[in-house]
Amino acid sequence: MDSPSITLQIHTGIQHTSESVFMGLCRTVGTSQQVAMRRDLIDIAEMVRNKVMTSNQGIMMSSGSHREGFRMKGSDRDFMKWFNNHRVIWDLSQIQLYNIHKHSLILSVSSENPPGFTLLQLLTHTAHKNILSPLVTMNGGRYISSSKYREITCFEIKPNSTVHGPCSSGTIRGKEYDIANCFACDFWPPPASPWIDRCHTWPQPQVVRDIVRGGCHFVAIGHKLGNHENNEWRISFSLAEQKLVYSMNHCQFLTYGLLKLFLKEVINNGLGDNEKLLCSYHMKTAVFWTIQQSTIPNWCPQNLLKCFWYCFKLILKWVYEGVCPNFFIPKNNMFLSNIHGQAQNRLFVRLFGFYEEGLASLLRSPALRSYIVNVLYNPRLSICTDEHTLVSEIKFDKDMFMELYSGNSLSSSNPYLNMVFLNTIEQLIVSPLTQCQVLMLQVLTASLLRSTAFTSQKMYSSTTKNKLMYIADRMSCHMLKLTAKFGCISDRLYIAMYYYKTLRYTEALSVIEMTKVNLAQPYVMHNWTVDTKRYTEAVGGQSWSTKFRHAVVWYIILTNRTIYFNELITEQSVSLQNQFTQMIIPPLVMLHMLEFLCYRHIDTRRAQTALNDLQVLVHHDQGVYVGVELRDISWQILGICQHISGNLEAALYSYQQSLRQYPYSRIQSATLMRILSIVYVALNMTANDTPSRRISDAV
Repeated sequence: MDSPSITLQIHTGIQHTSESVFMGLCRTVGTSQQVAMRRDLIDIAEMVRNKVMTSNQGIMMSSGSHREGFRMKGSDRDFMKWFNNHRVIWDLSQIQLYNIHKHSLILSVSSENPPGFTLLQLLTHTAHKNILSPLVTMNGGRYISSSKYREITCFEIKPNSTVHGPCSSGTIRGKEYDIANCFACDFWPPPASPWIDRCHTWPQPQVVRDIVRGGCHFVAIGHKLGNHENNEWRISFSLAEQKLVYSMNHCQFLTYGLLKLFLKEVINNGLGDNEKLLCSYHMKTAVFWTIQQSTIPNWCPQNLLKCFWYCFKLILKWVYEGVCPNFFIPKNNMFLSNIHGQAQNRLFVRLFGFYEEGLASLLRSPALRSYIVNVLYNPRLSICTDEHTLVSEIKFDKDMFMELYSGNSLSSSNPYLNMVFLNTIEQLIVSPLTQCQVLMLQVLTASLLRSTAFTSQKMYSSTTKNKLMYIADRMSCHMLKLTAKFGCISDRLYIAMYYYKTLRYTEALSVIEMTKVNLAQPYVMHNWTVDTKRYTEAVGGQSWSTKFRHAVVWYIILTNRTIYFNELITEQSVSLQNQFTQMIIPPLVMLHMLEFLCYRHIDTRRAQTALNDLQVLVHHDQGVYVGVELRDISWQILGICQHISGNLEAALYSYQQSLRQYPYSRIQSATLMRILSIVYVALNMTANDTPSRRISDAV
């Protein structure tokens, strides 16, 4: 692999190399400030959502590495979902703590099951249909079968989902997800009670109390060697693990990240899926045990590689012994079902090979190699471990705005639900919040207001009472103006949409012109790209709220159950049929489309100019204003405008280009329908008509 001299240099300059790797991980994994920001934004958005959910609705909790603060390329999103009015208890005496008319109670029966696993007995006669269907009778009681429950709930989120362990797994807009449908318990598991007494030095007492108060969950998978594999449920400590990761210092967190990278890029590199016996959860467990056993007295940047090596040696020891003790229930050997026999031997030989290489094995990682080599060949290189200097202001801003965008998912087509969300946000505003959490509430408020504005207009548009229509219109306009006040630059286009929908073309064009001026400013951030110097000069050092309102352009997000204007009804309907609740459109594409549609009723010459601008944008943009993933809807919108203008040949070309793009918006059926409408017109033209012949040839 590498020469002995390089290996020797790594060991002799371990402190310097550790600092370099720490710096590199801060840039790839994130600084402590970035990680804290990511967690804060997820926490506040989830708090708003779950406070509103009623007792019979599903509570959704983000879990896994994304919730912990990692943003590694290729990682999936993990979620846990459960019914709020179904609760698991450990003892019959706990029944008195619940109102049995409001809660369906389930008893955990774990006497005959492997450590960490249990059976769930339904005690009440009423329960959700998904719980009544998978019931099996054992020992005179009704028990919920984990295997049947997985089958029933797997396809609820997406019809094309697959079962992956206890989860429903699939892909949404190119991103993989795992959703574990589970049950919640308000009590700490008795089998994990010894863990409380084990926490002498870590975590801190207040963290232990918070973890114990949070209880646990049960996910639908049994032990492969258990007596009731198809009916058993595994005790999940996901919420507790999240709080443990939150309580880590940044060196401990980066050690966990380093182990994840080493697993992905070195240990599992070149292996088939069936050969990847170690997973990220084993790495996290090793870090937990290492921290709690005080193996390393000082977790700091200078000791990062030592910390990594101690954890790696612990994993090697576990593989050699064939025992990986669960952090909360050590009797639960997490290697028992798949790391044994020949598989265990092969894994140990592989890991021992890396052990013999020593820390030089880290050179196998593409993500880490450059940070190590730079130090080895520049031993006098000065390494800065001050996190504040590692990430620029603009880099931090971009990361946060991207997090805000991905976490903005509350609005619905139900105006009553939106108002409840807004009321919840109003209550939270007076709570102790970080600056980025305040901004997230601001973004959520803008999203909810614009959604409510369009749904309210729809509710009263069919009424014959002019006064009600007038009041609803005033309210919708006011909400959309508030949206523009709270939101970013492109949020003003929703006002233009509303004016166009209500036939106020002049007012819509006035908003479009002002928005066009704002979008043209040289410091504006389009599609997460920006002129760093101009941005810093214009908004550097100002509050995030100011930056967001004056220097950020966001995608236009249409809820597919809401009609914004008639020209996109077909696309929204098809997208909704394909299980997509939202349609995402580049803001400049929407601006030129609205400009064209409005000018059609006022000035045909300017309408053609707007159409030409849209055509130039879609044909020639290099990913600055039209993201690669949104080219399908962008070509589609260009085709719609050309179709409306009567240029059928150009429209047909645009529709065909839309079909050639990555189907991010899932609108192919709408595109085919529009192509067929053009073909129908062409067939009804005279045979000598030149455009007709060209269209027929193109088809």
